[in-house]
Amino acid sequence: MSFEEDDRVVLHDEHSEFDGETGTVSQTMESMFGDVTYTISFEDGQEAGVPEDDLEAADEADAEDDEE
Repeated sequence: MSFEEDDRVVLHDEHSEFDGETGTVSQTMESMFGDVTYTISFEDGQEAGVPEDDLEAADEADAEDDEE
């Protein structure tokens, strides 16, 4: 599944300080080999160069929890 800018996603990367957090896709980048990576913005910062395999679409409940 590919993501677009402003999509809400959950990051799954045990090496990231944002592991398990919900953020917003702020940028997509495609390499010359056709691989896409993402920059994800969180409340406390951002993570760049995130591969699609480390992301999942956020549930509506996740988005509501973040707004509260």
